[in-house]
Amino acid sequence: MVGIIANPASGKDIRRLVASATTIDNREKVSIIQRVLAGLGVMGIDRVGIMPEAYRMGQRAVKSMPPVDHPLPQVEMLDMAVTERAEDSIDATRALVAMGAGCLIVLGGDGTTRVVSCACGEVPLLPISTGTNNVLPTFVEGTIAGLAAGAVAQRLVEIPTVAIRHKWIQVLVNGEPRDRALVDVAAVRGQFVGARAIWGLENLRLIMVTRAAPTSIGISAIAAAIARLTPSEPRGMVVNLAQPGETPWRTVRAPLGPGLVPRIGLASAEPLQVGQAHEIVVDEPWVLALDGERETLLHPGDHLSLLLRDDGPWIVDSQRVMAQVAAQGTLSGV
Repeated sequence: MVGIIANPASGKDIRRLVASATTIDNREKVSIIQRVLAGLGVMGIDRVGIMPEAYRMGQRAVKSMPPVDHPLPQVEMLDMAVTERAEDSIDATRALVAMGAGCLIVLGGDGTTRVVSCACGEVPLLPISTGTNNVLPTFVEGTIAGLAAGAVAQRLVEIPTVAIRHKWIQVLVNGEPRDRALVDVAAVRGQFVGARAIWGLENLRLIMVTRAAPTSIGISAIAAAIARLTPSEPRGMVVNLAQPGETPWRTVRAPLGPGLVPRIGLASAEPLQVGQAHEIVVDEPWVLALDGERETLLHPGDHLSLLLRDDGPWIVDSQRVMAQVAAQGTLSGV
């Protein structure tokens, strides 16, 4: 069995107004789901569970499914309330894990993948990018994603050979676990959540990242301007931004959003090893942005601990899966 969690809100945030971000509408997501189902059918997956949501993408995909020359999976819409909040993805993930899903396909951005990772346990994730500033999800074609997820769910490939165990940042406030991030945490001065997405540098105090690539867009690109940090390295990085009136230690340009490459003054940067925590006593109201979205409010005097861990979700690499599938001749005669 394979699960599909598609976020109808991804690819539509404020960055379409303040930057040149791509818009991926729900009709395209329906088309992606159809191509995923076709790929899953070829791999012999006979059952698929899909998270319900307000746009009814799963139902639309099934209703208008183009004809194919092979069996398609039986699609089951999960029986759950639709609140149009992040909790829907968590509830759907728990349900799909309990139903025995061998792989979860996630249509969304880093934020959607982060939410799903809260409840997926050992079930591998295959994220398809339909959001903005994505680091974890990739623009994998839906058919390929279906074929790859099917191979993973059927255990035709060994998970450690086609997926990475992703690092993550555990957010603790006053010693209590509060939330998590898979790619980056950003501390922003103030307590205004607003549109959630981070698109400017105003009031940005510090960032912590698990990975940093020069080809990425978003908060982690600031760290990438200093040093490359791969997902498999047992370390992260903490970067403090220069504040007004402070002489920067270093000035860089980084692609913070599509078409946005501002000049950024940095105060310091330091590596952090797996198992280490960056400790801060908050001196003014803060909002923490987790994987690009404002989520957690902090108050003066709060003790913030950002702990780097390496026991996060398995993230599937479709290219690795398909290379093994081809080498094994799995699709021969199918």
